[in-house]
Amino acid sequence: MSGNSSVPLKNEPPCLSPGGRRPILGFMPAGDYLTNQFLIAMPAMTDSNFAQTVTFIWEHNADGALGIIINRPLQMRLLDVFEQLKMPTAPGVFGHQQVLQGGPVQTDRGFVVHQVGGQWEHTRQVSPRLQVTTSPDILNAMARGNGPDTALVALGYAGWSAGQLETELGQNAWLTAPCDERILFDTPYEQRWRAAGRLLGVDLATISDQVGHA
Repeated sequence: MSGNSSVPLKNEPPCLSPGGRRPILGFMPAGDYLTNQFLIAMPAMTDSNFAQTVTFIWEHNADGALGIIINRPLQMRLLDVFEQLKMPTAPGVFGHQQVLQGGPVQTDRGFVVHQVGGQWEHTRQVSPRLQVTTSPDILNAMARGNGPDTALVALGYAGWSAGQLETELGQNAWLTAPCDERILFDTPYEQRWRAAGRLLGVDLATISDQVGHA
């Protein structure tokens, strides 16, 4: 998998691409793109980076696709991130939430997927209800107890170049399903892969490797 640069988790000047002048990908034109959908690895997926994963696609257009894997927790808590960035926490902020391994690209960069709300320096509107923010100000707000009520934090992302994801879909590497916020934010991580399959009425533990994408 490949991808371009993203906003560093560290307190560096935030930007979504070299030079900071425009997002990683351009604006999404109308078409059969997968923004705000789940990309669900087929059981036959052999790439260890993506085997049995669910990826939230937050941008997809003619230039490629970007996603965050939502079912691979790291041995790291949100409090560890606050401490790394030297962000003081307000009373009552415990930071027990696990941080996710968002993908194999730029694993030192932070992404926050959250419900709409707040004003942040670099935010991508994914849907009327969901945003992805890549600037440190949102983490600072979360440390103070003023961040979004519902959010997940990931390090790294998954990226596909132009036409790459479409090719993989044609090879039956993935299933696709509309994003379900219950799975995105609430379902236990170890249950998310099969739960995403059930959105399509299939049991991924028994589905044939030859079944095509949805």
